[in-house]
Amino acid sequence: MSQDLSLHQRRRLPTAQELAGIPWLPLLPEAERARAQAALLVGDARPGDYICRIGRPVTYWFGVVDGLLKMHTDSADGGGMTFAGLPPGGWFGEGTAVKREPYRYNVQALRSSLVAGLPIDSFHWLLDHSIAFNRFVMGQLNERLGQFIAAREIDRLGQPDLRVARSLAALFNPVLYPGVGQVLRITQQELAYLVGLSRQRVNEALSALQAQGLICVEYGGLRVLDLPALRSVGRS
Repeated sequence: MSQDLSLHQRRRLPTAQELAGIPWLPLLPEAERARAQAALLVGDARPGDYICRIGRPVTYWFGVVDGLLKMHTDSADGGGMTFAGLPPGGWFGEGTAVKREPYRYNVQALRSSLVAGLPIDSFHWLLDHSIAFNRFVMGQLNERLGQFIAAREIDRLGQPDLRVARSLAALFNPVLYPGVGQVLRITQQELAYLVGLSRQRVNEALSALQAQGLICVEYGGLRVLDLPALRSVGRS
C-alpha cells in the first residue's frame, strides 16, 4: 500500500538524527529553532520521484538530508538543461519560496533520498522574525546566482573533460552543500545524468582528472584533492 502513496503522502516528522543534518537549524536562536523544528517534515523520495515540478505552486522550502537530486528543465524537443545536482546538506528553491511563485524548474530524485521540507508559511515567518535565518537565505541566494551562471557556462562547453570538472566542482560547494565534505557519494552513471554525457565518457574524464591529481576515484564515490584547481580547469 505504501508503494502507491505519493511523496507528499509519505511525509513524516523527522528524527533527532535527521534534524542534525539540517545545516541552518543550529544558526537560529532557541525559540526560533524550536518553532522551525516543530514545522519541519521529511519524506523518503524514491528514484524518479519529483520533489518540485514546473508550474506547480510552492508549498515547502526543501533540502536534502541524504541522497542526490537533480534540478533541471525539459523542452518539447527532448532537450533541456541541468542547473544543479543537489547532494546532502543542500537547500534549494529559496528564490521561488520568497516570491511564492510557481516553480520554473523540476527537481527529481536520482536515487533513494531523504528530503526535508519547511512549510512555506513557516519559511516566511522566519524571514519576518529571524535575522540569523535571513542571513542564511541571503547567503544561499548569492551563492545560487553564481551557481546558475556557472551552469549556463558548463552547458555551452564542448569539451567533456571540462564539463565533468566544472560540474564536480559545483557539487563540492561548501556553502550550498555543507553535508558533502571532501568525499561525494555518487556513481559514474549519476554523474553522467547530471553532466549530460555517456557513462563511458564520464569515466574517461574522471581518469584524466585523477591523473592530474585533482580527484581520487574511490569505491562508491569521489574525493576532491584540490578544489581550487578543479574549479580552474580549462581557465587560462
